[in-house]
Amino acid sequence: MADVLEFGSTPATPKQGSVAASSPPISAPPSQFHSPSLSRSPLLSTSDHVQPASANRTPRTSTPATPKQASTPATPKQANVAASTPPISAPPSQFHSPSLSRSPLLSTGDHIQPASTNRTPRTSTPKISTPRLRTPRFITPLGSPIRRALKLTKLDPQDAWLPITESRNGNKYYAAFHCLCSGIGVQALVLPVAFTTLGWAWGVIYMTLTFIWQLYTLFLLVQLHESVEQGIRYSRYMQLANATFGEKLSKWLALLPIMYLSAGTCIALIIIGGSTSKMFFQTVCGETCNVKTLTTVEWYLVFTCAAVVLSQLPNMNSIAGVSLVGAITAVGYCTLIWAVSVAEGRMPGVSYNPVRASSDIERTFDILNALGIIAFAFRGHNLILEIQATMPSSEKHPSRVPMWKGVKVAYALIAMCLFPLAIGGYWAYGQMIPPNGGMLTALFAFHGRDTSRFILGLTSLFVIINAMSSFQIYGMPTFDDLESLYTKRMKKPCPWWLRAIIRALVGYLCFFVAVAIPFLGSFAGLIGGIALPVTLAYPCFMWLKMKKPKVYSSMWFLNWGLGIFGLALSGALIAAGIYVVVSTGTKVSFFNPQ
Repeated sequence: MADVLEFGSTPATPKQGSVAASSPPISAPPSQFHSPSLSRSPLLSTSDHVQPASANRTPRTSTPATPKQASTPATPKQANVAASTPPISAPPSQFHSPSLSRSPLLSTGDHIQPASTNRTPRTSTPKISTPRLRTPRFITPLGSPIRRALKLTKLDPQDAWLPITESRNGNKYYAAFHCLCSGIGVQALVLPVAFTTLGWAWGVIYMTLTFIWQLYTLFLLVQLHESVEQGIRYSRYMQLANATFGEKLSKWLALLPIMYLSAGTCIALIIIGGSTSKMFFQTVCGETCNVKTLTTVEWYLVFTCAAVVLSQLPNMNSIAGVSLVGAITAVGYCTLIWAVSVAEGRMPGVSYNPVRASSDIERTFDILNALGIIAFAFRGHNLILEIQATMPSSEKHPSRVPMWKGVKVAYALIAMCLFPLAIGGYWAYGQMIPPNGGMLTALFAFHGRDTSRFILGLTSLFVIINAMSSFQIYGMPTFDDLESLYTKRMKKPCPWWLRAIIRALVGYLCFFVAVAIPFLGSFAGLIGGIALPVTLAYPCFMWLKMKKPKVYSSMWFLNWGLGIFGLALSGALIAAGIYVVVSTGTKVSFFNPQ
């Protein structure tokens, strides 16, 4: 029988005629080399392995080897030498792992099979192999959640190079700032114009229903941003549209409305910001001022230059402070306008009777156009996914939780601004509200002489600052799309000088379109119809596609009903907007802003 090695003793010299069994090296996972139980459970306890004791094991008999000279090493006979089967020792904590039986430390192809009473010794030459070094799944009970979290936050490598997703350290406060800045805009100033057709009752009812509807679709978008099952974050509205409708169909359905809501809004902001800058200068200078003012086109250019300089901020999170300033000024000018209008009292001879057209067709189209104006006032859904993409996300702390907190605060303030503005403005001016410019034009037209220049100037300044702040957040998707063309082709981030050129080109291209089409604000109803599906219809279909609610359930009926009704309403609003523009004879003045 072979001699057994004991720990701490001098290794025994093999007797003559004994066969020296080779012991293959054993490799263990890295975590075991530092295990506190390694000294108590050595990997090898004998030079020849200790076989587990068995009650019915039959002692193995072997024929003594022929003695040879001591200086000559013994050569094992391949036919009689059994393969080495070294025992494996693992830390005690692993023996009690509930997944040990399902996930052994070493795979069966490399190593040891448990001893059995009827095992037949191998007759082949021992294969010296090193087990694969890999971390077993049972090393930590958090292994499975960690893998799912890593899968959830797996990002496109180009996301780190693009302005929307370049920084992901946003929070609920940043989300509130962005939502408030993008949700309140100068489009809210024309809300009383819709009341001139709908009247008090239907105007308030439709505005309330639209607010609730858009808040529900906003909730759907926040929930759809992260797909745990697929491990994807939809950081842009078009990405979610592609996943829902397919790449070809989504270009027809969503690309045009999103392009307008991004670049088209920037054009409208240049028109409003430039015109208001001219009013601000005239208000501050006064009627007796002899200084020659700039032309309207020159004021457009001044506003555009300031917006382009501010657009050089690199990413979405870097403009959080800009959005905060824009949100404060938006709340400020909305409050100032309706408060001054109500404080000055109703205009003499004001009437609240809805305007009735001569024919039923004209009356129907007028009502639909008014609905489009209200729908256009609730915008910003095309930016919700982009805003949420600036937040960190994991399975334990998903981004939808802080995002929804910020959204609730922002839209509570939006409701507190838009409803008093619409109701108070219609109460003060009634049918006398100017259709082009809305409340801001009415304030200067009816109260320009009996209101202090400080209030009028402060209101104009707030409008200018808000328009410039909104330009940054609405221009960010356009900047992101253009920079992605470079990163996809060159496989590297966009250099700073090229980024500056891209943003300057976008700004001055919007300036050119603003000068060419200065009457863009007259198409509020038509534009509202085009943009309505992005806000009210598409999120419902996205929920049905991605979440797959149970057929004929309440959520199934609700989303199908809202989605189909939203598409039908959008088609009717577009037709009504075109009819109203043609029938009313909107004054078209290309390259001649007034």
